[in-house]
Amino acid sequence: MKKLIKSFVLIGLCFVLGSCSNLKYLKPGESLYVGAEVNIKTDSAKRIDDQKAVKQSLEDKTRPNPNKTFLGLRPKLYIYNLAGEPTKPKGIRHWLRTKVGEPPVLLSQVNLKYNNSVLKSYLISQGYLQADVSGETVVKNKKGKAIYTAVPGKRYKISEVTFPPDTGVLTKIINQYKGNTLLKVGNFYDLDTYKNERIRIDNDLKENGYFYFNPDYLIMRVDSTIGKNLVTVNVSVKKSAPDAGLKPYSIKNINIYPSYSLRRDSALRHLKPFVYKDFNIYDDRNTFKPGVFDRLVFFKKDEYYNRKDHNQSLNRMVNIGSFQDVRAEFLPVDSFKNNQLDLNIYLTPLKKNSLSFSVTGTSKSNNFVGSEIKLTQTTRNLFRGAEQLDISLSGGFETQVKGTAQGKNSYSFTADAKLTWPRFIIPFFNFTSTTAFIPKTIVTGSYQLLSRGSLYSLHAFKGEFGYNFKENLYKEHTFNPISVSYIRPGFPSTRVKDSLFNANPLLRTSLDRQFIIGSNYNFSYTNQMESQRRNNTYFNGSIETGGNVWGLFVQKNTAGERALFNVPISQFVRLEADLRDYYKVTRNMTWANRLNVGYGYAYGNSTSLPFIRQFFAGGSNDIRAFPARTLGPGTFKVPDTVGFADQGGDIKIMFNTELRFKLISVLYGAAFIDAGNIWLRKEDPNRPGSAFKAKNILSEMAVGTGLGLRVDASIFVIRLDGAFPIRKPYLPSGQRWVLNQVDFGSKTWRKQNLILNIGIGYPF
Repeated sequence: MKKLIKSFVLIGLCFVLGSCSNLKYLKPGESLYVGAEVNIKTDSAKRIDDQKAVKQSLEDKTRPNPNKTFLGLRPKLYIYNLAGEPTKPKGIRHWLRTKVGEPPVLLSQVNLKYNNSVLKSYLISQGYLQADVSGETVVKNKKGKAIYTAVPGKRYKISEVTFPPDTGVLTKIINQYKGNTLLKVGNFYDLDTYKNERIRIDNDLKENGYFYFNPDYLIMRVDSTIGKNLVTVNVSVKKSAPDAGLKPYSIKNINIYPSYSLRRDSALRHLKPFVYKDFNIYDDRNTFKPGVFDRLVFFKKDEYYNRKDHNQSLNRMVNIGSFQDVRAEFLPVDSFKNNQLDLNIYLTPLKKNSLSFSVTGTSKSNNFVGSEIKLTQTTRNLFRGAEQLDISLSGGFETQVKGTAQGKNSYSFTADAKLTWPRFIIPFFNFTSTTAFIPKTIVTGSYQLLSRGSLYSLHAFKGEFGYNFKENLYKEHTFNPISVSYIRPGFPSTRVKDSLFNANPLLRTSLDRQFIIGSNYNFSYTNQMESQRRNNTYFNGSIETGGNVWGLFVQKNTAGERALFNVPISQFVRLEADLRDYYKVTRNMTWANRLNVGYGYAYGNSTSLPFIRQFFAGGSNDIRAFPARTLGPGTFKVPDTVGFADQGGDIKIMFNTELRFKLISVLYGAAFIDAGNIWLRKEDPNRPGSAFKAKNILSEMAVGTGLGLRVDASIFVIRLDGAFPIRKPYLPSGQRWVLNQVDFGSKTWRKQNLILNIGIGYPF
């Protein structure tokens, strides 16, 4: 460990020295460009509004960008210089210089005149119509920077907005929606707002049939000569706008080609169509049932074109998962002489059957490493209604490669089947949806065998029937009214079973035959697809019930328990919420936070949640400073002699915070703190201190911290986290903070506290 620390110190020293030596590689007369600075000069002592933000925006618009820095150093430039000129177009030297490193950005590359013009144009676009910018360069010790002086003047405001007079249908529509204008009297002049206003008007017209209208057909005349730093804005339609853009169009024919390909283009066009409602379907292979297109195409004959139906139709055809190519073509009937369009929809189906194979490797903080192989067969359009059947087989293994209990192998085998219909199937009810997202009915069935080597095995059978529906781009609902699971354990012998239960009494109730018959609902919200946002949020909430409604139909056995085939059914309610926030501190640094809480209530037949529905703490995606599933409940600590700890609970509270930052190329770093624990609703005599008490939450929290490295190549992420505890809830009160005991130089401390997590993907 000491050698490793020395190596890191040496590498860091090399980077520091290397950063200083970057300048020696410059040719005589050259200066390294280190960035731009903008000074805003006003006519008075008063600052302009949002001066700090304006200054930052101006500096971001200067070009070129200087060499990338990390903690004030320029490691990529140092690598470029260290690699030297490669002698051949491949090899490690060429890779370091061209892929990892970056060439120096020189002061001579700065074009002051161009940057002055860019910054002045930006200020004018923000309403500083009298702005002026000048620039100069400064050199010191072979480092050069550009300094720009911006004199913005006063910012202009809108005093009046007028729209074209109501002289026809088009101008009537513009005036009908002018109350939604983005141009507000009293707001500052803003060029982007003018552009967005043109787009808003274009959208209104598109919704009313003006297919060929374009935002460029609108002109906004701004008069800044009225004085008092005010402007008037007049919105009008250009006289040069073409006739096709100034009239609404209706849909005449809707022609659908469900099995289209370029090779068959001519033959398909000569087919006699099958007429179904408003659709002419050209499909001699009878690929899809005609009713499928009722749910995919929102246009109707003789109705005016509108953009909403256009977008929703395209989104549905893409999202249904049956087509590899989707194209909608609107053609004018009789070359613009009338106001009708023919809609041609070309759909190229995906292959009916496909086979995929994957291999994954894992390493967990409970000292187990393993791998899994998975084979998936997908059959599309199974019943000619765009249904999809997925059948997968997977197998994996784990073996303990370090620790006191080596040689305990485990393996798993899983078989899954999932059938998806692109609609809601609800008895006695015809549900229709008009959103861009397709509602789905899903039936799943699975079997899993999990073997814990010579200790025990679990056979789990599961079947579900339910619905999936995306309310919009951000919100998704999943509801399974019927969910049935059957878990059956197995043991090599009675002696092994008794020995295992004596070592871990919790397993006596957990590893028992049981039915879980219930329902579950899941809701998720995310805006992570909006990459331009500085702050992104993800939320997932779920509720699951077991034995509640369905348990009423199950008879009681002689012991008074509701049982199916003489197997007691589990009765419980389980709630869980997962809230995550991602804040972009800088372009290359993100602050990620997660709050995960869960609560389970067992009743009737059950004294605790089923083992596979319990909450656990510790592990590579959880509280990383503690081995998987060994933390809690409460202040209880499982004896080190127990091979499979698996400590579950009814209540969970966890908080993670992680600062993620780019180091170099695809290599990212992280610094994190994890805190949390699990508890039981009621005290377990065999696990003292396990009960949940609100007043003791903070005092019974486990806390861990550490550093991590990630290789983020976009399509995959490999993660390495090193963590250690700084608060142990199972220690006596007053002694739980152990930060003062951290000693990386001690082999004993490292063996007892340092946890290495290797995983695929981010922890949250």
